[in-house]
Amino acid sequence: MPEAYWNHNVHYQQLVLKLLPEGCEHVLDVGCGDGLLVSKLAARVPAVTGVDRSADAIAMARRQYGDLDNVTFVEADYLDDGKGLLSEGKYDFVTAVAVVHHADFGAAMNGLVRLLAPGGRLVIIGIARDRTLLDHVVRLAGQTVSHVLKLFHGGKRGPGVPGMDPVITKGQVAKQARVLLPGSRFRRLLLRRYLLTWDKPER
Repeated sequence: MPEAYWNHNVHYQQLVLKLLPEGCEHVLDVGCGDGLLVSKLAARVPAVTGVDRSADAIAMARRQYGDLDNVTFVEADYLDDGKGLLSEGKYDFVTAVAVVHHADFGAAMNGLVRLLAPGGRLVIIGIARDRTLLDHVVRLAGQTVSHVLKLFHGGKRGPGVPGMDPVITKGQVAKQARVLLPGSRFRRLLLRRYLLTWDKPER
């Protein structure tokens, strides 16, 4: 069954759901936008929080999914939550789709890790610049797949969101992640994305 609308970020929401560990109680979707991924996560876990620094995005999310009993939408910046609207070390699963390239990579990792509970899992679907031959080969393959998927989904693109070009390359993301998140796993994806996962140690 096709999504109500489709884009590259929506395409990888199913991958995020597959990486959701069993037994999660509290989940945080950073940069939740219109709340579509939050609504999918809410069907699987007891409590889901969607956070976005855009007031318009949060208003849209509340209109569409605010009636879900186990969902909370918060207007805040995960990098600097001066009002304490997000609880540090609370969330068993933190996901960020097409978000971290809007900030310094190190600052983004620190902000996400701070919110993640001990033993919790971080899943990032990110965007980075292509630089190596492998990057460009994967990108070309992804363009073909993207055209096919657009036809299947009828070209329904969904709400527009502010865009920003990534600064660092996929190789730089992988290198920095090895240092900042020891034991993390990096993988190039089609459709100009990468996957970064990390399980936070219990201690």
